[in-house]
Amino acid sequence: MRRLPKIELHCHLDGSVRPQTIIDIAKRENIEIPSYKENEIKELVMIKKDCASLNEYLEKFDLPNKVMQSKVSLKQIAFELLEDAQRENVKYIEVRFAPLLHTNKGLSVEEIIQSVIDGIKEAQNIYDIKGNVILSCLRTMSVEDGLKVVEAGKRFINKGVVAIDLAGCEEERFCNKFKPVIDKAREYGYNVTIHAGEAASGQNVIDAINLLGAKRIGHGVRIKDMKEAYDLVKSNKVYLEMCPTSNIQTKAIDDFNNYPLYDFYKDGIYVTLNTDNRTVSNIDLTNEIDLIFKKFNINKIEYKNIYLNTVEATFSDEETKNWLKSFI
Repeated sequence: MRRLPKIELHCHLDGSVRPQTIIDIAKRENIEIPSYKENEIKELVMIKKDCASLNEYLEKFDLPNKVMQSKVSLKQIAFELLEDAQRENVKYIEVRFAPLLHTNKGLSVEEIIQSVIDGIKEAQNIYDIKGNVILSCLRTMSVEDGLKVVEAGKRFINKGVVAIDLAGCEEERFCNKFKPVIDKAREYGYNVTIHAGEAASGQNVIDAINLLGAKRIGHGVRIKDMKEAYDLVKSNKVYLEMCPTSNIQTKAIDDFNNYPLYDFYKDGIYVTLNTDNRTVSNIDLTNEIDLIFKKFNINKIEYKNIYLNTVEATFSDEETKNWLKSFI
């Protein structure tokens, strides 16, 4: 399973920080944190089995973001994420993060984006992996803040940045508020992926596609309960970035036996498999794939189909897509 070529399209930078790195940066930059013992930091940043909701899950990001406020730390964490991913034969990864969470010590949004791109490039120079960045606007932010991210990332489009995203706490009908942000992003040439249908209904998926022009949906599991959303995803060939372990932990789905990925796949919906947050969820892509394989008896031909669909779902260039196809 570890040797299989893999692609990850939904992975949050601040949810995938090594616990030891949190300690190392805190010591180096004189940042006060609750503990300097790795096992205790793990307890603080990894989700517990009794997690009640997405909002509780998101609280685990506070500590990592505390040490992600310098160019050096952002570059290091981005590099280490790709280093960890390539160890399990991930060939391509799209790393998403919200730049405005990293301005607490005076960095500009442009400096923040450049630092993450630099970390990805450094890993690409050493390892057999490629990566790109998705810029996230948090749904708790103002429209003005969202536009600030879009404007700052503009000069990096197709130079490390490939898409815009809306993430964070999910309320019903959030898409209307952020339409000016995503419209401007599309005008500049960003691809669009939107977190939707995770902690709220499939209506958000409908809005993400119809109002915001999303080509991919983060999670989207709630379309199973809304035929209109389900049919729209299927007919528009919108790709779902599915994250099984995370969705169980946040109670988006109550049980793995009810997880809809395989049913979606068999019915012709394009699904991709992702970790969401490697550290917070205490998962890597190998174990995520293994879990789904065993739960639904997925065979190698089906994995090949999912992999090739995932290649087409990437926001990469044609050269990279052809390179990814060569591994399977």
